[in-house]
Amino acid sequence: MSEIVKKGWNKYLLQLQLNPLRTKAITSGVLIGSSDIIAQKITGVKKLQFRRVLLLMLYGLLYSGPFGHFFHKLMDLIFKGKKGNKTVAKKVLLEQLTSSPWNNMLFMMYYGVVVEGRPFGAVKNKVRKDYPSVQLTAWKFWPVVGWINYQYMPLQFRVLFHSIVASCWAIFLNLRARSVVIKKA
Repeated sequence: MSEIVKKGWNKYLLQLQLNPLRTKAITSGVLIGSSDIIAQKITGVKKLQFRRVLLLMLYGLLYSGPFGHFFHKLMDLIFKGKKGNKTVAKKVLLEQLTSSPWNNMLFMMYYGVVVEGRPFGAVKNKVRKDYPSVQLTAWKFWPVVGWINYQYMPLQFRVLFHSIVASCWAIFLNLRARSVVIKKA
């Protein structure tokens, strides 16, 4: 079994080198889709809602993977050649003041309008109500993840690491963004 995993990992690394944006986008899409399947199971959905899974995979594929790719490249440009704890702290702070609030807000809006198909006004009200607690929770959790990511992960693995952790975070956001749990027999 370990030989299969090793071959798969080597193929992934090759794709990450040859097609970094595409590989990160696909990885993000697969992970967020997986997290939605888990979220559906946690909430007691009896029959998986594949449309919802696909819409969330699209979010990862078209937004979060590419966003992460370019965001981490930008962070390395901004702090080019600088290393050490002060630089890592600045990167984490910048990420938490820019990317984190934007991404949480966008996910909640996307989930309500696109995934659930609710009217924009209703989604806006739900986001207005829930966003502050979501963002405060994010600021308790993501700085640690950011620190590990910037301190220990090479640039090419930052989106992968972030996407793995984000798949767990997406379960949290997914459960918070839902207005009603839909149970199907």
